[in-house]
Amino acid sequence: KTLVGAWLSDDKDDNEREIEGLIALAKAGHVDVAAVGNEVLYRNDLSLEELLEYIKRVKTALQGLNIPVGYVDAYYEFSRHPVIVEHTDVVLANLYPFWEGCPIEYALGHMQAMYGQVVDAAQGKPIIITETGWPSEGGGFKGAQAGAEAAMKYFIDTVNWTEENQIPIFYFSSFDESWKTGDEGDVGAFWGLWDKHENLKF
Repeated sequence: KTLVGAWLSDDKDDNEREIEGLIALAKAGHVDVAAVGNEVLYRNDLSLEELLEYIKRVKTALQGLNIPVGYVDAYYEFSRHPVIVEHTDVVLANLYPFWEGCPIEYALGHMQAMYGQVVDAAQGKPIIITETGWPSEGGGFKGAQAGAEAAMKYFIDTVNWTEENQIPIFYFSSFDESWKTGDEGDVGAFWGLWDKHENLKF
């Protein structure tokens, strides 16, 4: 199954290309779930009203194609902005206990609580966990510490729980991305199950 996203930012010209590209791919039969934007509100790149206009535009363009349209953001944004849930078919939530400074011993429970908040906000609509993960090295954030053992524990706990409860999930990430150290610091480069040379870490 393919989730295809339009990357939206404060660059309106780029946004046009992204939206038109998403619509074209969907009409060509390559899209199972259409995501209009990723963490746009979290980054304050667009206003809520601007984001909703893009969502409505894609939904209108894909009418009759039976392709659910959603928006990806941090789990709490759907509680803050219920209007997003009202205008989408599926809730696409990012859940990162690491970035809330949660120690690995409590990480699964914390992620389950995050998911519970999304369930409360989802108005009965389907939910996909679009991102969650744990870095294998690179330091820490408050009480959360990167490490190979912690990363594998989080992966196993998360996959077991989502499988047992039939919760669809995209795990972040397949491969280390060495360029992602800017905003996230050293840990940004080490979220993969495989390293940057495509060698399985575990």
